[in-house]
Amino acid sequence: MAVLVDSHCHLDFPDFASEVDEVVARAHDAGVGLMVTISTKISQFDRIVAIAERFPNVYCTVGIHPHEAASEPETDTARLVELAQHPKVVGIGETGLDYFYEHAPREAQIRAFRAHIGAARETQLPLVVHTRDADADTASLLTEEMEKGAFPGLLHCFTSSQKLAEEALALGFYISLSGIVTFKSAAELQETVRHVPLERILVETDSPYLAPIPKRGKRNEPSFVVHTAMKVAELKGVAAGELADATSENFLRLFSRVPREAVFPQ
Repeated sequence: MAVLVDSHCHLDFPDFASEVDEVVARAHDAGVGLMVTISTKISQFDRIVAIAERFPNVYCTVGIHPHEAASEPETDTARLVELAQHPKVVGIGETGLDYFYEHAPREAQIRAFRAHIGAARETQLPLVVHTRDADADTASLLTEEMEKGAFPGLLHCFTSSQKLAEEALALGFYISLSGIVTFKSAAELQETVRHVPLERILVETDSPYLAPIPKRGKRNEPSFVVHTAMKVAELKGVAAGELADATSENFLRLFSRVPREAVFPQ
Protein backbone atom coordinates (compact mmCIF):
# COMPACT_ATOMS: atom_id res chain seq x y z
CA MET A 1 0.00 0.00 0.00
CA ALA A 2 1.32 3.44 -0.94
CA VAL A 3 2.18 5.64 2.04
CA LEU A 4 1.64 9.39 2.22
CA VAL A 5 3.33 11.94 4.48
CA ASP A 6 1.54 15.01 5.82
CA SER A 7 4.58 17.29 5.85
CA HIS A 8 2.85 20.18 7.62
CA CYS A 9 0.09 20.10 10.24
CA HIS A 10 -0.56 21.72 13.62
CA LEU A 11 -1.54 18.99 16.08
CA ASP A 12 -0.86 21.29 19.04
CA PHE A 13 -3.62 23.72 18.04
CA PRO A 14 -6.73 23.90 20.25
CA ASP A 15 -8.85 22.45 17.41
CA PHE A 16 -7.33 19.03 18.15
CA ALA A 17 -6.96 19.30 21.93
CA SER A 18 -9.60 16.73 22.82
CA GLU A 19 -8.81 14.13 20.16
CA VAL A 20 -5.17 14.06 19.09
CA ASP A 21 -5.08 10.28 19.47
CA GLU A 22 -8.12 9.83 17.25
CA VAL A 23 -6.77 12.24 14.62
CA VAL A 24 -3.45 10.39 14.44
CA ALA A 25 -5.27 7.04 14.26
CA ARG A 26 -7.52 8.24 11.42
CA ALA A 27 -4.47 9.41 9.51
CA HIS A 28 -2.84 6.02 9.89
CA ASP A 29 -6.01 4.26 8.73
CA ALA A 30 -6.13 6.52 5.66
CA GLY A 31 -2.60 5.55 4.62
CA VAL A 32 -0.77 8.56 6.08
CA GLY A 33 2.35 7.00 7.51
CA LEU A 34 3.92 10.07 9.07
CA MET A 35 3.04 13.62 10.13
CA VAL A 36 5.15 16.66 10.97
CA THR A 37 3.53 18.96 13.51
CA ILE A 38 4.87 22.45 12.89
CA SER A 39 6.00 25.00 15.46
CA THR A 40 4.55 28.50 15.24
CA LYS A 41 5.46 29.74 18.74
CA ILE A 42 8.75 29.03 20.45
CA SER A 43 7.04 29.68 23.78
CA GLN A 44 4.95 26.53 23.17
CA PHE A 45 7.79 24.35 21.89
CA ASP A 46 7.63 22.00 24.88
CA ARG A 47 4.00 21.20 24.08
CA ILE A 48 4.80 20.57 20.42
CA VAL A 49 7.66 18.22 21.29
CA ALA A 50 5.47 16.39 23.80
CA ILE A 51 2.98 15.52 21.04
CA ALA A 52 5.78 14.26 18.79
CA GLU A 53 7.16 12.15 21.63
CA ARG A 54 3.77 10.48 22.16
CA PHE A 55 3.55 9.00 18.68
CA PRO A 56 6.20 7.07 16.73
CA ASN A 57 4.84 8.46 13.44
CA VAL A 58 4.77 12.14 14.47
CA TYR A 59 7.77 14.47 14.23
CA CYS A 60 8.03 18.23 14.73
CA THR A 61 9.89 21.43 13.93
CA VAL A 62 11.10 24.38 15.98
CA GLY A 63 10.40 27.96 14.98
CA ILE A 64 8.32 31.12 15.04
CA HIS A 65 5.63 31.94 12.47
CA PRO A 66 6.01 35.40 10.90
CA HIS A 67 2.69 36.39 12.48
CA GLU A 68 4.34 35.87 15.87
CA ALA A 69 7.70 37.47 15.07
CA ALA A 70 7.07 40.50 17.29
CA SER A 71 5.09 38.86 20.09
CA GLU A 72 7.23 35.77 20.76
CA PRO A 73 10.49 35.99 22.74
CA GLU A 74 13.40 37.27 20.64
CA THR A 75 15.11 34.11 19.44
CA ASP A 76 18.51 33.90 17.79
CA THR A 77 20.11 31.19 15.68
CA ALA A 78 21.96 29.66 18.64
CA ARG A 79 18.73 29.09 20.57
CA LEU A 80 17.03 27.50 17.57
CA VAL A 81 20.03 25.23 17.02
CA GLU A 82 19.99 24.23 20.68
CA LEU A 83 16.31 23.26 20.60
CA ALA A 84 16.76 21.46 17.28
CA GLN A 85 19.03 18.91 18.95
CA HIS A 86 15.96 17.04 20.16
CA PRO A 87 15.75 13.81 18.09
CA LYS A 88 12.11 14.41 17.19
CA VAL A 89 12.88 17.82 15.64
CA VAL A 90 13.31 17.42 11.89
CA GLY A 91 12.97 20.98 10.56
CA ILE A 92 13.36 24.70 11.28
CA GLY A 93 10.28 26.92 11.14
CA GLU A 94 7.79 27.74 10.10
CA THR A 95 9.29 31.10 9.33
CA GLY A 96 9.16 33.59 6.51
CA LEU A 97 7.32 36.72 5.43
CA ASP A 98 3.60 37.53 5.48
CA TYR A 99 2.77 40.92 3.99
CA PHE A 100 -0.92 40.08 3.59
CA TYR A 101 -1.84 40.28 7.27
CA GLU A 102 1.32 41.93 8.62
CA HIS A 103 0.53 40.88 12.18
CA ALA A 104 4.19 41.67 12.90
CA PRO A 105 6.28 44.55 11.50
CA ARG A 106 8.24 43.59 8.40
CA GLU A 107 11.53 44.33 10.15
CA ALA A 108 10.72 41.82 12.90
CA GLN A 109 9.70 39.21 10.32
CA ILE A 110 12.91 39.64 8.37
CA ARG A 111 15.07 39.51 11.50
CA ALA A 112 13.40 36.26 12.62
CA PHE A 113 13.60 34.82 9.11
CA ARG A 114 17.36 35.36 9.00
CA ALA A 115 17.80 33.74 12.43
CA HIS A 116 15.91 30.67 11.25
CA ILE A 117 17.93 30.49 8.04
CA GLY A 118 21.09 30.53 10.13
CA ALA A 119 19.77 27.58 12.13
CA ALA A 120 18.87 25.66 8.98
CA ARG A 121 22.35 26.30 7.58
CA GLU A 122 24.05 25.16 10.80
CA THR A 123 21.92 22.07 11.41
CA GLN A 124 21.21 21.23 7.75
CA LEU A 125 17.60 20.63 8.77
CA PRO A 126 15.10 21.92 6.19
CA LEU A 127 13.78 25.46 6.48
CA VAL A 128 9.96 25.52 6.40
CA VAL A 129 9.04 28.79 4.69
CA HIS A 130 5.71 30.60 4.87
CA THR A 131 5.34 33.36 2.30
CA ARG A 132 2.28 35.41 1.42
CA ASP A 133 2.19 38.56 -0.70
CA ALA A 134 5.96 38.75 -0.27
CA ASP A 135 7.33 36.92 -3.30
CA ALA A 136 10.05 39.41 -4.24
CA ASP A 137 11.43 39.84 -0.72
CA THR A 138 11.26 36.11 -0.02
CA ALA A 139 13.20 35.23 -3.18
CA SER A 140 15.73 38.01 -2.61
CA LEU A 141 16.38 37.12 1.01
CA LEU A 142 16.68 33.38 0.32
CA THR A 143 19.06 33.99 -2.57
CA GLU A 144 21.20 36.38 -0.52
CA GLU A 145 21.38 33.97 2.40
CA MET A 146 22.10 30.96 0.18
CA GLU A 147 25.23 32.75 -1.04
CA LYS A 148 26.51 32.75 2.56
CA GLY A 149 26.23 28.96 2.76
CA ALA A 150 23.76 26.38 1.52
CA PHE A 151 20.74 25.16 3.46
CA PRO A 152 17.82 22.88 2.53
CA GLY A 153 14.21 24.03 2.55
CA LEU A 154 10.71 24.14 1.14
CA LEU A 155 7.98 26.64 0.44
CA HIS A 156 5.00 25.29 2.37
CA CYS A 157 1.33 25.64 1.39
CA PHE A 158 2.50 27.04 -1.94
CA THR A 159 0.07 29.51 -3.56
CA SER A 160 2.51 31.98 -5.10
CA SER A 161 3.54 32.66 -8.69
CA GLN A 162 5.27 30.32 -11.08
CA LYS A 163 8.19 32.77 -10.97
CA LEU A 164 8.68 32.24 -7.24
CA ALA A 165 8.37 28.48 -7.71
CA GLU A 166 11.11 28.58 -10.33
CA GLU A 167 13.33 30.76 -8.13
CA ALA A 168 12.86 28.40 -5.18
CA LEU A 169 13.55 25.34 -7.31
CA ALA A 170 16.74 26.97 -8.59
CA LEU A 171 17.88 27.28 -4.96
CA GLY A 172 17.29 23.55 -4.44
CA PHE A 173 14.04 24.03 -2.53
CA TYR A 174 10.97 21.82 -2.61
CA ILE A 175 7.36 22.91 -3.12
CA SER A 176 4.68 21.67 -0.70
CA LEU A 177 1.04 21.69 -1.76
CA SER A 178 -2.01 21.98 0.49
CA GLY A 179 -5.74 21.55 -0.03
CA ILE A 180 -5.82 24.88 -1.85
CA VAL A 181 -4.66 23.06 -4.98
CA THR A 182 -8.04 21.27 -5.07
CA PHE A 183 -10.09 24.48 -5.09
CA LYS A 184 -11.93 25.51 -8.26
CA SER A 185 -10.49 29.00 -7.86
CA ALA A 186 -6.90 27.68 -7.98
CA ALA A 187 -6.47 27.40 -11.77
CA GLU A 188 -3.26 29.45 -11.79
CA LEU A 189 -1.75 27.37 -8.99
CA GLN A 190 -2.79 24.16 -10.75
CA GLU A 191 -1.01 25.29 -13.90
CA THR A 192 2.13 26.04 -11.89
CA VAL A 193 2.00 22.56 -10.34
CA ARG A 194 2.07 21.04 -13.81
CA HIS A 195 5.48 22.66 -14.30
CA VAL A 196 7.02 21.68 -10.95
CA PRO A 197 9.13 18.50 -11.26
CA LEU A 198 7.55 15.55 -9.48
CA GLU A 199 10.79 14.94 -7.60
CA ARG A 200 10.43 18.33 -5.86
CA ILE A 201 6.81 18.06 -4.66
CA LEU A 202 5.53 17.39 -1.14
CA VAL A 203 1.95 17.32 0.11
CA GLU A 204 0.50 18.68 3.35
CA THR A 205 -2.72 19.65 5.06
CA ASP A 206 -1.73 22.75 7.09
CA SER A 207 -4.53 21.41 9.28
CA PRO A 208 -6.70 22.44 11.00
CA TYR A 209 -6.98 24.91 8.10
CA LEU A 210 -7.64 24.63 4.35
CA ALA A 211 -9.54 21.37 4.08
CA PRO A 212 -9.43 20.09 0.50
CA ILE A 213 -12.40 19.34 -1.69
CA PRO A 214 -14.52 17.29 -0.94
CA LYS A 215 -13.99 18.20 2.75
CA ARG A 216 -13.94 21.96 2.28
CA GLY A 217 -15.72 23.83 5.06
CA LYS A 218 -14.82 21.20 7.65
CA ARG A 219 -11.96 21.26 10.10
CA ASN A 220 -8.98 19.85 8.25
CA GLU A 221 -6.91 16.97 9.61
CA PRO A 222 -3.96 14.86 8.40
CA SER A 223 -6.11 12.05 6.96
CA PHE A 224 -7.49 14.53 4.42
CA VAL A 225 -4.08 14.84 2.72
CA VAL A 226 -5.23 11.87 0.63
CA HIS A 227 -7.57 14.19 -1.31
CA THR A 228 -4.83 16.72 -1.97
CA ALA A 229 -2.54 13.96 -3.18
CA MET A 230 -5.19 12.66 -5.57
CA LYS A 231 -5.55 16.11 -7.14
CA VAL A 232 -1.80 16.55 -7.48
CA ALA A 233 -1.56 13.11 -9.10
CA GLU A 234 -4.22 14.18 -11.60
CA LEU A 235 -2.34 17.40 -12.39
CA LYS A 236 0.94 15.53 -12.85
CA GLY A 237 -0.66 12.77 -14.93
CA VAL A 238 0.46 9.93 -12.67
CA ALA A 239 -1.31 7.25 -10.66
CA ALA A 240 -2.18 8.00 -7.04
CA GLY A 241 0.24 5.33 -5.83
CA GLU A 242 3.09 6.76 -7.86
CA LEU A 243 2.40 10.23 -6.47
CA ALA A 244 2.36 8.89 -2.92
CA ASP A 245 5.64 7.03 -3.40
CA ALA A 246 7.31 10.02 -5.04
CA THR A 247 6.24 12.57 -2.43
CA SER A 248 7.21 10.27 0.43
CA GLU A 249 10.64 9.69 -1.11
CA ASN A 250 10.98 13.44 -1.62
CA PHE A 251 10.09 13.99 2.03
CA LEU A 252 12.75 11.56 3.21
CA ARG A 253 15.36 13.14 0.95
CA LEU A 254 14.60 16.61 2.33
CA PHE A 255 13.82 15.72 5.96
CA SER A 256 16.97 13.66 6.28
CA ARG A 257 16.76 13.21 10.05
CA VAL A 258 13.61 11.09 9.68
CA PRO A 259 14.56 7.39 9.48
CA ARG A 260 13.29 5.65 6.38
CA GLU A 261 11.55 2.97 8.43
CA ALA A 262 9.41 5.68 10.06
CA VAL A 263 7.68 6.15 6.70
CA PHE A 264 8.13 2.68 5.22
CA PRO A 265 8.09 0.15 8.09
CA GLN A 266 9.95 -3.07 7.32
